[in-house]
Amino acid sequence: MAVPSVLALQPTLDSVGHLDISFANHGKTQVYFAGSISSMANGVAIDGQGRLLVAAKVGMPDGSRFGLARLLEDGSADLSFGAQGSVIGQFEPGFEAMAGKVHALPDGRILLIGLHYENAHRTLPAVALFDAQGRPAQGFGDNGRCVVRLPGNLSHGVRDLWLPPGVPGAEACDAGVQPDGCIVLIANHHFELADHAGMLIRLDVDGTLDCSFNGRGFVVVRHLLMNTWLNSLRVQHDGRILVGGSVNFPEEGLLARYNADGSLDERFAVDGFMTFKACGHGAQVSQIIQHDNGEVQCFGSSRDPMRCLSLKIHSNGRPDMHCNGGLPHLLEVGRIGSQWTAAQAQPDGTVVTAGATVGGVDADFMLGRYLPDGQLDRNFGDGNGWIRTRLGRSLDTATSLAVQADGNIVVGGYSLDGNYHAIVVRYLG
Repeated sequence: MAVPSVLALQPTLDSVGHLDISFANHGKTQVYFAGSISSMANGVAIDGQGRLLVAAKVGMPDGSRFGLARLLEDGSADLSFGAQGSVIGQFEPGFEAMAGKVHALPDGRILLIGLHYENAHRTLPAVALFDAQGRPAQGFGDNGRCVVRLPGNLSHGVRDLWLPPGVPGAEACDAGVQPDGCIVLIANHHFELADHAGMLIRLDVDGTLDCSFNGRGFVVVRHLLMNTWLNSLRVQHDGRILVGGSVNFPEEGLLARYNADGSLDERFAVDGFMTFKACGHGAQVSQIIQHDNGEVQCFGSSRDPMRCLSLKIHSNGRPDMHCNGGLPHLLEVGRIGSQWTAAQAQPDGTVVTAGATVGGVDADFMLGRYLPDGQLDRNFGDGNGWIRTRLGRSLDTATSLAVQADGNIVVGGYSLDGNYHAIVVRYLG
């Protein structure tokens, strides 16, 4: 059997942004969850040893569960983790669950963020903490798991029962870890039809509600009494907290910043809030990143039509006039629509983004790269700054990404082939 030389595997300028065929099965792998009938990868992270952590919604014969899997750097299952490479479970005994994000903590433990389905219509934010072998972390919550219940049922959200996968819906969850180890997370409370308010919540290191945060453990995020929806969260280098999503109807993009103690940072934008439209269209923020110089970029999509969106702002919340004139940059891909769902800043100031085209068989993985000035990097992909990848015969949706130490880009998501299957793909960086 011929063995390819090392030089043959080195990425060239023409190959950057294309599938890395040396990874798993010609660049992609299906994530295995024992006994499952379906799975959807919603989050991916890299631990201190270069292994891949995958957070998923897993369909079992008796309902959905959260899933946490670990892959080796080459894409093969790490069979030393959990049971046959994965952990499947519920945040509480009862109904169902899903996992949306995963963080590899500096001490080797693994933080999983998701939703507890209290019944067929209601959700609650939930977190779980595991040791490096996939066992529940003792001393955190109830056997390593915690469902967050706020006074007045303010953490109750709505279960997404009708939007097809790949279209931004009701099941948003995100979290970050502050320098002191406290966990901040978002939720969306549903008062009634088309009336929502975001919740910013902080948990202590043991999983209990941290009542020193805003005096009660949470903040109601609502701009000018309008319908407010949160999709994303970013803990800044200085400990302050950025949240993003949308406000009003039709939607406008939303960014807001809070101090580490939960008070609104009124020096950010206008009284702590920034809202924007996308070339006269609606907008939604799905991901926030911060550069080493403090500047912020948000990614998501416009509305009607749905286009990939990026916007760069200064650390004070004011638009960067040197980047697209301070306006959102829209990218049109596909006949129906496209969106960015994940992004990660690189040490050289570039930003790698992942997302998908939307619309049945036309739904494909997308990967892009932006330069420090906010423009697409034409040296990436096929000279467009982005690349579109069809993995299967039907719907493919990218939800998350992480960049390995060698610069290669790992993207998590799912493909539809009879049932949904969690997929991890690697691109040359």
